[in-house]
Amino acid sequence: MTRPEPARSREQRKQDVLDRLEKDKDAWVSTASADGVPTLVPLSFVWDGGTLLTATRRTNPTAVNVTPDGRARIALGHTRDVVLIEATAEVVEGSDLPKASGDAFAAKFDWDLRGRAAWVYLRFSPYAVRAWRESNEQPGRDLMADGHWLV
Repeated sequence: MTRPEPARSREQRKQDVLDRLEKDKDAWVSTASADGVPTLVPLSFVWDGGTLLTATRRTNPTAVNVTPDGRARIALGHTRDVVLIEATAEVVEGSDLPKASGDAFAAKFDWDLRGRAAWVYLRFSPYAVRAWRESNEQPGRDLMADGHWLV
């Protein structure tokens, strides 16, 4: 059995999380219906001023599950390099999306959904972030709580 790499400092983990949010293209997004049916889907995202911006068809379960007090979990990485985000979610119509946000999404994916009635944007505002690689990083894995970075 190989030994894990030394644990990263919380400061380094936060920086690694921010780097992933800037560079990664896709995340696993989990929501649940009003009666508790879970949905887990991969969605492309852009890190947009402290929120994750995704897009999906308005009739897809992920968009339907987003209620005014909607919550979601978002995961980046694989099982040996986890970023787990708990967030509130809101549906944003393309016509209501700030121009800079729509431009950032379109530039990252060469795909502009503004003006397409079948699609909506989903904005996820993180309130908790955890990051760890191996068991030696389990202590101190909480990097954000109540919407505020702890480091």
